[in-house]
Amino acid sequence: MTSLGFAEQLVVDRVSVRYGGVLALDAVSLEVPPATVVGLIGPNGAGKTTLINAVTGVVRPASGTIALGEARLDRLSQHRVARAGIARTYQNIRLFGALSVADNVRAGAYRRRGTLSDDAVRELLTRAMVRDHELERRAGTLPYGEQRRLEIARALASEPHVLLLDEPAAGMNPRESGELRALIRAVARLGTGILLVEHDMSLVTAVCDHVLVLNFGETIAQGTPAQVARDPAVIEAYLGTGAADSEHR
Repeated sequence: MTSLGFAEQLVVDRVSVRYGGVLALDAVSLEVPPATVVGLIGPNGAGKTTLINAVTGVVRPASGTIALGEARLDRLSQHRVARAGIARTYQNIRLFGALSVADNVRAGAYRRRGTLSDDAVRELLTRAMVRDHELERRAGTLPYGEQRRLEIARALASEPHVLLLDEPAAGMNPRESGELRALIRAVARLGTGILLVEHDMSLVTAVCDHVLVLNFGETIAQGTPAQVARDPAVIEAYLGTGAADSEHR
């Protein structure tokens, strides 16, 4: 498993992305150090998923650089970025629903040598707080929250330096969201850096060490969760006055 001495820092330096004539990201910079949870928030269309897609090689930046430790990622293909140590989950669950729980986890172990043993699969499921350890059960038959956590277990199977979570709390009930909080912090404590895209501000506040706020592809604020929640530009663009009022209750 990833340890504090193993993980590398992700550095996004003044990255811009264009879709035709549209500037989707405008000189955005962020860092995700080992053992740190960085939140990425903003209204719909702000550029959050575009940034994840740039980091993972789905889209190529028009300018700027992306590096993991000493390795440049911004001109690599998706599979080479993944093998370098970047893993991700998706806003919409992308499990192999017809395959078993075990085969889904093993599909994520592309950076390891050999095939994961059943014990190694169970260890990853336990780490991701997946309760159902029936390895041959079809992944698509798991409850929704379990499927979300299974997707995280599959991502962790690659022993990533950095884990990108794209709205992992979407569709979860309060109990499942609480379990997700504990899971994210536990993964970070073992040394993995996490970039969290999320609309659930209670989750962001609970788990993030640092938050960056995007609006129309530009960084409008960054700091601790408490700092960005009080920032007038963030309140106007995203949180609304109710969030600011709640900070003073």
